[in-house]
Amino acid sequence: MAQLHWTLFLFALLLSLLPSLNASAGDSDPIYRACVEQCEKTACVGEKCFQHCKFSSDGKSIDGPWYLQEPLYLRWKQWDCRSDCRYHCMLAREDEREQLGHKPVKYHGKWPFRRVYGIQEPVAVALSALNLSMQFHGWLSFFILVYYKLPSMDKRTHYEYTGLWHIYGILSMNSWFWSAVFHSRDVELTEKLDYSSAVALLGFSLIIAILRAFNVRDEAARVMVAAPLIAFVTTHILYLNFYKLDYGLNMKVCVAMGVIQLLVWAIWAGVTRHPSRWKLWFVVVGGGLAMLLEIYDFPPYLGFVDGHALGHATTIPSTYLWWSFIRDDAEFRTSSLLKKIH
Repeated sequence: MAQLHWTLFLFALLLSLLPSLNASAGDSDPIYRACVEQCEKTACVGEKCFQHCKFSSDGKSIDGPWYLQEPLYLRWKQWDCRSDCRYHCMLAREDEREQLGHKPVKYHGKWPFRRVYGIQEPVAVALSALNLSMQFHGWLSFFILVYYKLPSMDKRTHYEYTGLWHIYGILSMNSWFWSAVFHSRDVELTEKLDYSSAVALLGFSLIIAILRAFNVRDEAARVMVAAPLIAFVTTHILYLNFYKLDYGLNMKVCVAMGVIQLLVWAIWAGVTRHPSRWKLWFVVVGGGLAMLLEIYDFPPYLGFVDGHALGHATTIPSTYLWWSFIRDDAEFRTSSLLKKIH
């Protein structure tokens, strides 16, 4: 019961932090804005100049399209004149602010990260890739267990949630893939794909939490639970992609779905006699910590590691334990069912 009290306290803290989300201020700085305007005219920020910012009188680039002026191995990043001007003006302005003793501020909704080989957030990309590999390892080990190690009947598994966990694994890998792409290069398309895949994963995770915790095995009952949630998630994704990419609303929706499913798992772990319930507790606490780091945003340390990146780091061990619990659950349910049969 004490574990449940701590979990409820964590969720209350998560919800209390939601109103603290605020907009960026760096891009409204007159010195920064003047730097960007000057850069687009002169193609230089201090001593650093950009060939693709030089235009002829008719507005066309002197040396052809800007992306063809880069070395072949760098063309993938597709930085244009404005984005390069914004980036280097941001760095210059942050250096000035640091000398004056001021803390970093956000520019166009993003913290001032430092690029590495054209990658916007290299640490977040690396951690997203690690999460993707952990999800693939977990899903593959689950696949091998249920189809090759556990007893089956007519090529079908005894475990009633096999198909649901396969879908979960695919959505998880898809989400972390687009997370890595988005943190590599933040453009409208990669942003929408990242947000949409994350919402889809959270929505399905909530569905599977309800179905497993309440042991819903009847197909009609599963449809009744899943249909309204799928409709809500689909509507939200369509809203983000085709009406308005509302960051505040999306954060609230994601936190709400995350809190509800963690609460469902926490309560179930507190009342069930499942032999691996202790793993659920670790996953719930790890998930809550990751959400706290996502919400409690802070400037990137040395321009590389922020709360979002640390949130990605906490999900790596949680993912390992999570798939370990899923495998244990498959063995536990299969064993229970075979005992009833025999």
